[in-house]
Amino acid sequence: MLFQEDGFLVLEGFLSVAECAAMKERIGEIMAKMDVPLHCRTEFSTQEEEQLRAQGSTDYFLSSGDKIRFFFEKGVFDKAGNFLVPPEKSINKIGHALHAHDSVFRCVTHSPKVQAVARSLGLQKPVVVQSMYIFKHPRCGGEVSPHQDASFLYTEPLGRVLGMWIALEDATLENGCLWFIPGSHTNGVSRRMVRNPACSAPGTSFLGSEPVRENSLFVPTPVRRGALVLIHGEVVHMSEQNLSDCSRQSYTFHLMEAVGTVWSPENWLQPTAELPFPPLYT
Repeated sequence: MLFQEDGFLVLEGFLSVAECAAMKERIGEIMAKMDVPLHCRTEFSTQEEEQLRAQGSTDYFLSSGDKIRFFFEKGVFDKAGNFLVPPEKSINKIGHALHAHDSVFRCVTHSPKVQAVARSLGLQKPVVVQSMYIFKHPRCGGEVSPHQDASFLYTEPLGRVLGMWIALEDATLENGCLWFIPGSHTNGVSRRMVRNPACSAPGTSFLGSEPVRENSLFVPTPVRRGALVLIHGEVVHMSEQNLSDCSRQSYTFHLMEAVGTVWSPENWLQPTAELPFPPLYT
């Protein structure tokens, strides 16, 4: 199977145009009610130093695993935390529990179609660990540097995390489609982000480092609106900055096979009493 060989797989036409439109409409309603306190205005970054400073230093990020919270592009705030760009144009992503707290996203996440894909991959008891809505706005949607999802969502043994990435708009070379290194999911994890002991700053730190990888290893994966991209937890992937006039919105969530798997207690994201990781199969 291509997924086992490459570490990723594209399923075009997974969602209908109407299903994509309903999710975009719902996220607009959620954004219209967005209220982010000044001290919680957190810029999203995947560069290591900036990640530690922007995310690890803020409880807003570390306590977002069971909530719906808002994260922003770089350079959209002044020093006082006021928006330099309209809020709806400055948001990078919403996370990390849309699947639990919003009925539209819960229905998509637990849909019969998603359950069928998980069963076809042999998942016995998948649980949903997180979800994100990613905006990738025109001209300002930032790059996501090469990484493995298991760096942030680590399990023992490895190979138990699966990303499901749904394109709600066409993802093109110009607006920042995903790029993968085929077969890179078989070499383990090169670095991990771990949660530091409570009350220590920064809140997270990295173990290991991301190796330098040749650009020529990456394969672009443009997809049409409605496509589902399956992403193995250890496959190396990235996306470039959106330099086009079109946004590249997507909804993504991660599953973990719970049978025989230990979720690392050092992961930044932890199940809570209010939100244990919900079973996918309903």
